[in-house]
Amino acid sequence: MPRFEQRDSGHVIDVETAVKDGILGGSPSPCSAPVSGGGGGRKLDLAEMIEELDPITDDVPAVFICPISLAPMADPVTLCTGQTYDRPNILRWLSLGRPTCPTTMQDLWDRSLTPNRTLLHLLHAWFSSRYLLHRKRADDVTGRAADLALSLRRSKGRSRLHALRELRALVSSHPSTRTTLSSAAASVSLLSSLLGPFTSHAVGSEAVAILARLPLDAASRAGLAQPAKISLVIDLLNEGAADTKASCARLLEALMEADGFRPELVSSPSLLVGILRLVKDRRHPTAGLRLLKTISGFPELRNLVVGIGAVPQIVDLLPELGPECLQPALQVLDDLSGVPEGRLALKDCCRTIPNVVRLLMRVSESCTQCALSILWAVCKLDPGECGRVAVEAGLAAKLLLVIQSGCDQSLKQRSAELLKLCSLNYAPNNFISKCKLTRTMQ
Repeated sequence: MPRFEQRDSGHVIDVETAVKDGILGGSPSPCSAPVSGGGGGRKLDLAEMIEELDPITDDVPAVFICPISLAPMADPVTLCTGQTYDRPNILRWLSLGRPTCPTTMQDLWDRSLTPNRTLLHLLHAWFSSRYLLHRKRADDVTGRAADLALSLRRSKGRSRLHALRELRALVSSHPSTRTTLSSAAASVSLLSSLLGPFTSHAVGSEAVAILARLPLDAASRAGLAQPAKISLVIDLLNEGAADTKASCARLLEALMEADGFRPELVSSPSLLVGILRLVKDRRHPTAGLRLLKTISGFPELRNLVVGIGAVPQIVDLLPELGPECLQPALQVLDDLSGVPEGRLALKDCCRTIPNVVRLLMRVSESCTQCALSILWAVCKLDPGECGRVAVEAGLAAKLLLVIQSGCDQSLKQRSAELLKLCSLNYAPNNFISKCKLTRTMQ
């Protein structure tokens, strides 16, 4: 029987007692003793258990943590200094030419690695108890989700609404239920059948919230991309609660990404107005901007987006958006600059140039690429006036930063072209002064 010595008292106990009595953070449970389960006694793989439990386990005993990776060990080995590490991590350390113990920094007089079998048994016992309990709970949850989905066929009125709310809670809290439902075509078909012209908003909101979280296949998306269903989703996006609006946006985005989607299904001005309201609500701006980006990706819909006044509204929001929102926002503006009406709207908005210039080299290379494309489209319309405004906003200094950076060569080329375009209205010495090149170079 493997033995374990408590560091503070020196008392030696066996592995089962260590786990059972909670010395290593364990707690007595029906699943604490076995180290195998399912599949006729198949031995559980420690690395697999650690990987699956990692997102949901935050009470791993310190003795199980590798000092190098700060992650649980799957193959503990001990050095001559008495310190224990996970084998792959210490081998990587030694391969870098470091003949020392990472924890104590003592020189290693012996580089052999001794398997720590006692700790391995403790690791396996501790993770097995939690893994088996986790699997039992997951099986219970997925079974309940499947039962609720099937009950929708028979239930009506309040009982159906209650089942939908419970199912939504399970899908929101347990990722395993999403896989279970999406793999059962009958479940997705049942949820899809609830969306129609005579569906109440209460039922529709719950069904959309569930569907928006499921990984839908091509057949499921095609079944949902029907005019009556899309019409209900648009109504919910305009009239539902904030969370419902966000779910509608995510579902529509998923449907639009399917091959063969008909863009006329989302050409309703009321939908576009509802999306802009969602974006400006600030509780779920990312969902709204991602959907607007998907819509703007269809060239035939861009004039509609420009026509509802999206350009100045998005431009005004740029200084307040976080990094996760800036990419879709700039992509929308870049797409809209691809049509004449969009370029004019960008030029006519006095805040376009200063707000976009500030974002150059601030977020990511893709954001910088979109920003450069927008500025190029605007400045090409009126190099004199727009070029002057851009230079006063600090564009030239930003362009020099792009040129001097390690970004993609196409970005450097576009920056050089835009810099040349803006310089046409200035004498060389005056342009250098306006650009504050000395400060930039310093």
